[in-house]
Amino acid sequence: MTASDGDGSVPWDRPWFAANEVLAFVLELVAIGALACWGFTAPEGVAASTALGIGAPAAAVVLWGLFAAPRARFPLPLAGVLAVKTLVLGGGAAAVYGTGHPVAGVVLAAVTVVNTGCAEYYRRRQP
Repeated sequence: MTASDGDGSVPWDRPWFAANEVLAFVLELVAIGALACWGFTAPEGVAASTALGIGAPAAAVVLWGLFAAPRARFPLPLAGVLAVKTLVLGGGAAAVYGTGHPVAGVVLAAVTVVNTGCAEYYRRRQP
């Protein structure tokens, strides 16, 4: 089904929409990887950096799966989904920034904001 069918479904027949969805998935993976990299490079010691390197991305994955994924266990209203996305994706951008790559962190944050805005607009748009 397409949005042109009038049923409010997402327009998968449009290449830009599919590309934005793929980009959203890539940004999610980058955020998880950035959180792991940030955690493992933390200067607090081997035990703390290992706990952060495993715990931060694990917490992000659990939060995402429970509240922000397309088939979330506990679906939230838009404000709640955006709050979880801000925490996880913003945390990924902050992790990139915090590992000594400020320009990359700001670019990642900007791309994430535009991508999320477009994705949520087209996913929730009424016919």
